[in-house]
Amino acid sequence: MNRRFALVGTGARAEMFVQAITASPAAQLVAFCDTNEHRMAVHNGWLPAPVPTYAAGDLATMLARERADVLIVTSVDATHAGHIVTALEAGCDVITEKPMTTDAAGCRAILDAIARTGRQVSVAFNYRFNPVHERVRMLLAEGAVGEIGSVHFEWLLDVRHGADYFRRWHRDKANSGGLLVHKAGHHFDLVNWWLGTAPAEVYASGKLFFYGENGKRHGYAREYDRVHGSPAATDDPFALHLADNPRLRSLYLDAEQLDGYHRDQNVFAPGVTIEDDMAVLVRYDTGATMTYHLTAYSPWEGYRLMVNGSRGRLELEVVENDHVSPSAAGSLKGAAVHGMTENPEHGHRRLTLHPFWEPAREIDLPSSPRGGHGGADERMTAVLLGTATDPLARSATARDGALALATGLAANESLRTGAPVAVKDLALF
Repeated sequence: MNRRFALVGTGARAEMFVQAITASPAAQLVAFCDTNEHRMAVHNGWLPAPVPTYAAGDLATMLARERADVLIVTSVDATHAGHIVTALEAGCDVITEKPMTTDAAGCRAILDAIARTGRQVSVAFNYRFNPVHERVRMLLAEGAVGEIGSVHFEWLLDVRHGADYFRRWHRDKANSGGLLVHKAGHHFDLVNWWLGTAPAEVYASGKLFFYGENGKRHGYAREYDRVHGSPAATDDPFALHLADNPRLRSLYLDAEQLDGYHRDQNVFAPGVTIEDDMAVLVRYDTGATMTYHLTAYSPWEGYRLMVNGSRGRLELEVVENDHVSPSAAGSLKGAAVHGMTENPEHGHRRLTLHPFWEPAREIDLPSSPRGGHGGADERMTAVLLGTATDPLARSATARDGALALATGLAANESLRTGAPVAVKDLALF
């Protein structure tokens, strides 16, 4: 019997789930819910047959009337907790985009609702489903470096992809929790999953260095608020031209008349309340530590991971270009989203094991599958929709979502206070 899926939040990220449901023999899409009727109509126009639409305030009514089994949450991050709790209390399971929520109160409300209703929440941490990350997990679980003492993790967002967080709703920390919650939550979850551990104490230091009004100091600022209709944005390499992409035009530019949301804000305009350069030190409950750095204004995109253990060291370097490739201009994940500037780098992946007293050896990696996030999006949705098995326990539970959130929330609190933060003091569980 097909499970019945409803979805709340019909922005660009919803498209991945909608496509997966409509292609699945085990799933049926039954309804959309959003604050913007036009955006729901756009998604309906891409379907073989339209589904009923509901205003955001009618979520509970939708779930009951359409007899939904599962709610998919792809709305603005700060709204996740309310939608998740509503669905759980309506007797539905939930699949939510990361982050599970943006604050401690929302996290507690979700976990309490799960305990009260017996329903399930799955968090869409797609990076767990990347074959390279699966290989890292297996090597560490097999003891390739022995007992793990420390991790260094550096993540770089380039000036095409990274800039996108500063032109949309994510630029306001009240909406997204900042990049330490919205973006780095992926990375904190990976380390929790790789090490089989939980964060115990977090210290962070960070700032808004490049975007926002810093653009004046660095010589990048142009005098406009949003791109569309602004002559000053015509040749700005940081500008997103919504009218040039039919899907973005229909989802956002044509929807503005209903909610006034501008998807193409100037990344150097006032009003940015999130950081773009962050350093984090984490102590885990096993005694291992991690130094982490996120830079959102790099000339290239990718990440470096180093894991030090009692038997050696594991090193991973990945240079990504799938989010920024000009050849992807027709895709919501491609260059039309992040700007059309040519990307000079060629993607590569290198995983190296350095045992003590032995030559280093490069670990063979599977061919990179096609599709979003190295094929991870398709693999993840297949598991979440019930059409594939999950032998590596990649599916993230609400507890996993809370543990990833714990690092980001503790880091944000440390940014505020300048002091280390004990995760237990957040009282998430």
